[in-house]
Amino acid sequence: MKMKVIIDNETYEVDVEDVHSRPVIAVVEGERYEVWPEKESLEAESLSTAPVAAKPASVQAPPQKSPEFKTGNSKDVTAPLPGVIVAVLVKPGDVIAHGQELCTLEAMKMKNAIRANREGTIAAVEVNVGDQVGHGQVLMTYTK
Repeated sequence: MKMKVIIDNETYEVDVEDVHSRPVIAVVEGERYEVWPEKESLEAESLSTAPVAAKPASVQAPPQKSPEFKTGNSKDVTAPLPGVIVAVLVKPGDVIAHGQELCTLEAMKMKNAIRANREGTIAAVEVNVGDQVGHGQVLMTYTK
């Protein structure tokens, strides 16, 4: 389902997989996010007869991660879900293209290709084959 969402006074077109799942999986400009709607928003949604897209839901950040790893910023490539790194296909200094596969993460016996969401140069690779990673953990960083 496509909806328009306002975040910090900016309007985004968002593709939402299932508004009733928790967390809600939203794709914005090709980037996948987990959204945790506030309880008040859920109650309003269930009482309303208007389409969900008529009123953007307020969102809150996902629960804080344990301190054993840092979480990302725009220069970082982060793990979209917890799992085990089974392949690392780039090294520091590599120039990469948008969509290029950077590493492979295995979760629930499925291999997930982690791809670049932009072009750039890899500054650091923070994981090795066999590493257990958590959701949001930094896998690698771009130079800028």
